Amino acid sequence: MDTLINIDNGGTLTDICAWDGDAFTFTKTLTTPQDLSDCLFTGLEKVSAALYGEADLERLLHATQHIRYSTTQGTNALVERQGPMIGILTTMPELADLMRTTDPERDLFTGLVGDRCLRIDLAAGDAEEVDREAVRLVTRLTTLGAGRVVVAGRTPEEEHRLRHVLLRRFPRHLLGSVPLLYSWDLAGDRHDVRRVWSCVINTFLHPTMERFLYGAERRLRSYRVVNPLLVYRNDGASSRVAKAVALKTYSSGPRGGLEGTAALARVYGLAHTVMMDIGGTTTDVGVVSGGKVAPDGRGSVKGVPISYPMSNVHSKGVGGSSVIAVQDGEITVGPRSVGAAPGPACFGFGGRRATITDVNLLLGVLDADTYMDGTFRLDPERSRTVITETIAEPLGIPLEEALVRMEQAYFAALADSFAHVVTPDTTLAAFGGAGPMSAAGAARIAGVRDVLVPRTAAVFSAFGISFSDIGKSYEVGVPTPTTEAVRTAHEELVARAERDMFQEGYHLADCRSSWDLTVEEADGTLVGSHAYHPGDPVEAPGQQVSLRLTVTAPLPHPVLPDDRAVEPRPAAIAGTRRVRSAADRVDDVPVHVLDDLAPGDAGEGPAIVEGPFFTARVLPGWRFRVTAVGDLLLHDSH
Repeated sequence: MDTLINIDNGGTLTDICAWDGDAFTFTKTLTTPQDLSDCLFTGLEKVSAALYGEADLERLLHATQHIRYSTTQGTNALVERQGPMIGILTTMPELADLMRTTDPERDLFTGLVGDRCLRIDLAAGDAEEVDREAVRLVTRLTTLGAGRVVVAGRTPEEEHRLRHVLLRRFPRHLLGSVPLLYSWDLAGDRHDVRRVWSCVINTFLHPTMERFLYGAERRLRSYRVVNPLLVYRNDGASSRVAKAVALKTYSSGPRGGLEGTAALARVYGLAHTVMMDIGGTTTDVGVVSGGKVAPDGRGSVKGVPISYPMSNVHSKGVGGSSVIAVQDGEITVGPRSVGAAPGPACFGFGGRRATITDVNLLLGVLDADTYMDGTFRLDPERSRTVITETIAEPLGIPLEEALVRMEQAYFAALADSFAHVVTPDTTLAAFGGAGPMSAAGAARIAGVRDVLVPRTAAVFSAFGISFSDIGKSYEVGVPTPTTEAVRTAHEELVARAERDMFQEGYHLADCRSSWDLTVEEADGTLVGSHAYHPGDPVEAPGQQVSLRLTVTAPLPHPVLPDDRAVEPRPAAIAGTRRVRSAADRVDDVPVHVLDDLAPGDAGEGPAIVEGPFFTARVLPGWRFRVTAVGDLLLHDSH
């Protein structure tokens, strides 16, 4: 049982990457939104066929040590607002205004909570009157449409009092009982806004993640799989489904991409690398400096603060399946997506919205017969019909001009997603199924001259999970900033970690543990954070102290070969493709097959490089070469 399988589930395609200790085997399959476990098992079966010469899912599962699963479902759910409406019952009169103030786009609070934030005064009347008011307010929240209610007290004691009455009046065994979630149960963060935002977003994501993950785990048990399904988290580690927090699955796929980007940055000695992971629904952007991933101590989601550490990845609603439309005479891209069902029009599943996939098919960049390595045929006539009806005719322009303008609008939308993190020494790492097709066009607009396309670009986030371990992280607020109080908190966290890691299949003594002590002002402003060792003296009068424990059970990691100088030579041409570069111009463009090229093979644009499950477009003025490692490096020579 030495095979490790990594899965990255996207809105349109699901990627599977298996590592047997020596080599990677990978594949892609269409995401099945009606039942996400279907695409999971379809992908596993395809990988087994690639490994063994014929499909043998049971053999693969019994040879597998762990299956690590990441998903963009949470990211996509927030982008498209696909989740339950949330209500908040709080003791804090200023909470709604403070949450709106910390929402930079002013739409997350409106979209998730809106007017469903009601305040209860625990000091108004006797206990019975307060109890009746709590029941009335929860009933009012459900009447306003709340499918789940977050209970937010200023202190744990306030929430405990509300929990007592609400559990009695709304018993969980009733079918009509609305789920109630308590902010202090999720995070011990004393910063009220961060803690409540964390609980609201977690509550929104929870149903989506719960339905699929437990369903997939049940199907795995039918194969008598011993080791449980692991959920890959946005802090870079994995844990059992039952021990995973929904909020920590947000942007977990992109964290895998960051880990892979960091590994390649070390191989190539890159100082500043910007990852651009283009999936079906979103483009995820993050930065790796000096070959390291540097997570934020207190992360953010869509710009709002949360209590947990998180890699600094932001998502924009621009992907391979994002809807391209006309609004007020202008071409717009996203954030709505057609996903995998119905998918782009060219998929032939009834899609009636234009996407960049349809555009690239009609431009000639994509070949209808070789999409997804020839496992899926595209229908150009459906793309032509949809783009004519939704773009060309509303704008009063020919189809050919519409295609060129749509592509430029897409390049501009991509460039806008990462231009703010570009520096003079930036290398853009482009991956995801749609990344290599659009990287050069977006990079030129953003002022980036070097683009790295990994050989595993099509499944790169799944590949990046290979550099992760099993782990847990904990944080508690220490009641008083004293040495004795911190020592007590330390002992409590050790007991929790021993229990949790035993359930993961590891003894705490065999794991790596690191401790950090964080000191903040009363308003949550960070004073400092440093390593903590048991018995260290603690002196922070008038300040708040938190103790954080990170536990890691190491797994085997792949070792990537070092890059080296290779003598350049002309890349072999496998054929040509008719590609439109302007409304009135179509050129015969050379096509190169990456698997047939050797290190040092080089060429110049315009050109197309077909990689495993991806198509890279080399625009005029760009040069490309195959590295010693087998990746593709593009340079803008303009």
